[in-house]
Amino acid sequence: MIQYLNLSVVALFLGWSLDFCLGDPSRLPHPIVWFGRTIAACEHRFNKGQYRKWKGAIVTIGLIVAVFVVANIIALCFSRCHIAVSLAWNTLVVFYCLAGTTLIREVRAVFLALDRSLDEGRRQVARIVGRDTSGLSAQEVRTAALETLAENLSDGVVAPLFWYALLGAPAMLAYKMVNTLDSMIGYRTERYRDFGCIAAHIDDIANYIPARLTALLMIVFSPRPSFVGESSLLAFIWKYGRHHASPNSGYPEAALAGILDCRFGGPHYYFGELFDKPYIGDNDRPLTTADMRIAVRVNRFVEVAMVLLTAFAVYFNPLLIDNYGF
Repeated sequence: MIQYLNLSVVALFLGWSLDFCLGDPSRLPHPIVWFGRTIAACEHRFNKGQYRKWKGAIVTIGLIVAVFVVANIIALCFSRCHIAVSLAWNTLVVFYCLAGTTLIREVRAVFLALDRSLDEGRRQVARIVGRDTSGLSAQEVRTAALETLAENLSDGVVAPLFWYALLGAPAMLAYKMVNTLDSMIGYRTERYRDFGCIAAHIDDIANYIPARLTALLMIVFSPRPSFVGESSLLAFIWKYGRHHASPNSGYPEAALAGILDCRFGGPHYYFGELFDKPYIGDNDRPLTTADMRIAVRVNRFVEVAMVLLTAFAVYFNPLLIDNYGF
């Protein structure tokens, strides 16, 4: 049994190392792309007529459960094969479910594109945000990129690792389905308000602990870490973390805004509708490439720390031995 438990730890380090060095494999089949196509097909088929909320709930829960069950069946079958097959499966799951390197590359590309022209910056940031970018100023482009960097440190790194530590590779894949559902249909627009509301609520639950853990780890690796006092980063996060439409996204965003002493949030257009988001922070200073470098450095430190914490948790997690056999 210890052999199989160590297999999960080895797979964790191998999968993370692949993501760290390569990022998302653009030329290889990606399960998140398959998730997206399945969600889009279901949304097109069922998001119409009456009972949209119920139909959305059935689709959401059905897809999440299906991914978890199928992933467990695959893991069980591979665990009965040669150890290399099981190791390869778990490594690939970790590799595909982490998005740390790709996100950092995209954010760097936004700042580089913005140095060339505002239009290039707008087009580049549109790759990683859901808001309308056609009318953004240079400051708003930089703000959008850094907000996304903070939010997706939780969604793309800490949360997948959290669920891997808790219930193994099947839970990691199921979490990615939860997150993909929320990113595609979890909006409060007229089209998705009913059909995607359950997806949004489940995503809120799945990210509740990871989002706050992300913010705490960001404080630890801040250039000026502080946990006590009225002017501490912890107090800043406590004050502004709830200033967000999401009950979770505001916490890592507030952590980065506090680290950089800047302001995030404000009104944005999504799918043609204006959403007046509260501001996170009050120092509306110009953001620079130096700020991006600080944010990336904090992200990397948090990522490494979370991998080590996950390895420790996996090693001592009896659920992975008794229930999953790898």
